[in-house]
Amino acid sequence: MPHVSREEKIMKKSSLLIITMLLLLALAACGSDSGNGYRFTVGVIQMMDHPSLNEIRIAFLDEMEQLGFTDVDFDIRIGPGADMTALTSIAQVFVGNEVDLIMSITTPATQAVANVTSDIPIVFGAVSDPVAAGLVADLNRPDRNITGTSDNLAVELVFELARQLAPDARTFGLVYNLGEDNSVAIINRVKAYFAANGLYYYEAPVTGTADVQQAALSLVGRVDAFFTPTDNTVAAAMPVFAQVAIEAGLPIFTGADSMVADGGLAAVGVNYTILGIETARIAARLLEGEAIADVPVVVMSEFTPTVNRETAEAIGIDTDGLVGVNFR
Repeated sequence: MPHVSREEKIMKKSSLLIITMLLLLALAACGSDSGNGYRFTVGVIQMMDHPSLNEIRIAFLDEMEQLGFTDVDFDIRIGPGADMTALTSIAQVFVGNEVDLIMSITTPATQAVANVTSDIPIVFGAVSDPVAAGLVADLNRPDRNITGTSDNLAVELVFELARQLAPDARTFGLVYNLGEDNSVAIINRVKAYFAANGLYYYEAPVTGTADVQQAALSLVGRVDAFFTPTDNTVAAAMPVFAQVAIEAGLPIFTGADSMVADGGLAAVGVNYTILGIETARIAARLLEGEAIADVPVVVMSEFTPTVNRETAEAIGIDTDGLVGVNFR
């Protein structure tokens, strides 16, 4: 065996150490930067503090980390609700700070951002109808600086569940905010569904959370059940709305399981954790340099029925025999 001097051993160890350090530096350069030490900044605007919206944000941030974006500066800002002035102010801060990408949660938040920048990439989460909201013209090939994920409601599935739980309900009270384009788009589809299926409705539109209780009370005695879309304004006042409905013995059907958790009877909606994950994957593609036009809007297609068993018992609805349903 040839003799290896002490000096040669030291040189070999030094070489291995240098190689190891270079590999670590190369790995650190992957994921959140472009390999040149650049650090991404992502602005996150959420319309308001609400369980469903929080779920999206948390899933988005967790998935970004899983995808290797561990060295990103996230500027997270939560608005007061459907106040376009406040949401626009947040959007303007992101533009002024020259963030690399904006992730927006809900239709109003996305519209606020879209109105102040046509350059910064925008990735939205939980926009029910991006075309009706004027955000994109083509879901498959976005024509602006905007793409993302849609939680468009499966209207037919909601009312199939309604037929199971409240088969005698023929007239529905519609409670929603006229100022939320996402809600208006869904309500228009609901009205078309009613016309095709011999159902009737009364409307009680609201402009803010303070109006929800009175709107619900105005429909008591005239309707057999309530329906509210994935409306952010109504969601914020859902416990009060649910109290009115339970006292009147009326079910509330909706499209978000968080609204069921707050006292509504039943919903058929998307999984917002999965939606947040999909939104992160889109953001990652854009940060890695893919063109927005090549990143279609992802319309969530898996829906889960959810029923509040306590509410069902309170208004005398039998949930025995229901299959494939999550109970809250």
